[in-house]
Amino acid sequence: MLHFDQLSYWERDQYLIGNTFVIAGAGLVGMSTALSLRERFPKEKIIILERGYLPTGASTKNAGFACFGSPTEIQDDFQHMPSETVWETIALRLQGLELLKNRVGLEALAYQNCGSWDLVKEHDPILESGFLAALNEQFKLRFGLNNVYRQDNQFIEKFGFKGYRTAYFNNYESSIDTGKMIAKLYQLCIEQGIQFLFSTTVQNWKSNTIDVQIETNHGSISGDHLFICTNGFAQSYFPNDLQPARAQVLITKPLHHQVKGLFHSDRGYYYFRDIGPRILLGGGRHLDFISETTTDFEKNDKIRSALIQKLKEEILPDQAFEIDYEWSGIMSVGTEKKPLIRSLNKNVHAGVRMGGMGVAIGSAVGKALSKLV
Repeated sequence: MLHFDQLSYWERDQYLIGNTFVIAGAGLVGMSTALSLRERFPKEKIIILERGYLPTGASTKNAGFACFGSPTEIQDDFQHMPSETVWETIALRLQGLELLKNRVGLEALAYQNCGSWDLVKEHDPILESGFLAALNEQFKLRFGLNNVYRQDNQFIEKFGFKGYRTAYFNNYESSIDTGKMIAKLYQLCIEQGIQFLFSTTVQNWKSNTIDVQIETNHGSISGDHLFICTNGFAQSYFPNDLQPARAQVLITKPLHHQVKGLFHSDRGYYYFRDIGPRILLGGGRHLDFISETTTDFEKNDKIRSALIQKLKEEILPDQAFEIDYEWSGIMSVGTEKKPLIRSLNKNVHAGVRMGGMGVAIGSAVGKALSKLV
């Protein structure tokens, strides 16, 4: 591949010179940041650098959940974070989902308001009396949403699951096609004159009073501002605030099933859904936190075995199935789930730590990032 020094005058002028905003990462956050910047600065030059030949990380590798928090996950968050931080994070997720729907459109997202179930296993405790009512009251007061959660004891008969005692249903959560989402965002960026350089890795940068000099695997590029939107790959910039988190996902071959909707269990560490005649299942990171704190796109045999066992014993009991293919995605997490939106100096800004909720929160993070300049 050509080094930047080997490019023509025209190529250098088009891509390397005069950039106002340079964005590292062509995932949901990176492209949302670019589009939000374009809304504020219609004539400025914007370019996105992406290390892969398509967005690397979690933007096209997730399960396609347009969700903002299950009851057991929110209860767990209250035990580890200040309550107001939990509500601020939920607010960003809801804002991000609305922005995403308005920007991309429901049809382009393949948006389905199928609802979600938070499943409670037979030997796990149920939520304390009044907790759902308190959550619903806060969602009504803060966001104008009525009766977000309700207990559902009929789901076992409806879906044929085994090993669960009850579930909490959320009528507001939906599924999307994340491949179509990213394709539409890319199309919108091109229409807005936003440039891309794929297979281009940001290796280092140096900020001065005038601009930012950015070193890549192909050479140097400059811009007035640099935005770091690489999420799980940004640990070197924030070693104490975030760490990468790999997520394993597998999908079955087409089969006959009665599963319809989105499902969470184990405080959100497991998640599954139907994709037409297939079942997608992911998660299990809590079974091996140490190994899954990585940016390597490898399989974890321990987690893979647990996922297949979950399919056999709980989701598709007494039904034969075959795994068609599987993959992993790289998220970023930290001591809290609220995203990190920060200026490192007057020229360099970062929007990272989506906490596994990138689909919901990414557009809001991009909008907030665009307001830092």
